[in-house]
Amino acid sequence: MLDANKLRGAIVQNGYTQKDMAKLLGITPKTFYAKMATSGFGIDEAKILIDHLNIKNPCDIFFANDVTLKVTDKTKNIS
Repeated sequence: MLDANKLRGAIVQNGYTQKDMAKLLGITPKTFYAKMATSGFGIDEAKILIDHLNIKNPCDIFFANDVTLKVTDKTKNIS
């Protein structure tokens, strides 16, 4: 899951706007905002953002920190 606040911070920190990033990716600002809201960036888009914004730890932005396990009858007996 995307941490949109951290990505917005990286954008601002580098002196850009979300509109600038949309242009860089070759998409409309509306599409960029939608991708921010839905964690919809593809690998290629994420790579462009990481490189252009000099993001040192992309996992903090582009991947969820927590993974949860829902315990069901099938998983209760897993050792």
